[in-house]
Amino acid sequence: GSQVEVGPAFGKTLEEVDCVYCGQCATVCPTGAITVRQEIAPVLAALNDPAKTVVFQVAPAVRVAMGEFFGLAPGVNVEGKIAAALRRMGADRVFDTNFAADLTIMEEATEFLARLESGERLPIFTSCCPAWVKAAEQSYPELLPHLSSCRSPQQMFGAVVKRYFAAEEGKAAGDIFCVSVMPCSAKKFEAARPEFARDGVRDVDAVITTQELAKMIRAYGLDFASLPDESWDQPYGEYTGA
Repeated sequence: GSQVEVGPAFGKTLEEVDCVYCGQCATVCPTGAITVRQEIAPVLAALNDPAKTVVFQVAPAVRVAMGEFFGLAPGVNVEGKIAAALRRMGADRVFDTNFAADLTIMEEATEFLARLESGERLPIFTSCCPAWVKAAEQSYPELLPHLSSCRSPQQMFGAVVKRYFAAEEGKAAGDIFCVSVMPCSAKKFEAARPEFARDGVRDVDAVITTQELAKMIRAYGLDFASLPDESWDQPYGEYTGA
């Protein structure tokens, strides 16, 4: 009726809500006025810059969701086709965020055991979800000492790429352009946080969502469903799945 109003809950304005950058407003916005900020342009610029070594890391959830964009059966693992598509778009290396997930579980387990032994700051909460971390910072500051000090897999991977991979390639950290393909828009906010940069060089330079990658694949004219299955590059393509 005439009293219907499009806006956040409880009569708040967008300026007043405690945004955690989760992207759910863009998902449900009935007018289409809210959209997720896209980072396709800087990724394309890096792919076309011969001075940049472009490295992609792909999150676990992407390998299933991507298939549905291109008419494959729900639940099909298309990680091999994603790797093939990224190489055809000009990626220098394609890696798996699962590699850093293994690092995360080892670091978080070690931290938990140390806290358990000392009996301090228990329980321990994960720090892997940037939307949850932002919610704690804004609304539950008393819980912040209980968050794990570990980075998320995305940010651990960025640090590994900019420090170890760059050194292996004989390049400076700034010569590596690290792109994350993630299922959640909050990862864009996480990558831009100032603590995840060193000497002005971000650990993760750009974050694109599953939808953005699908747009890029279509823009390049790739027949995704017909691409051959290829493997991730090594050694940052190995993982346990634990």
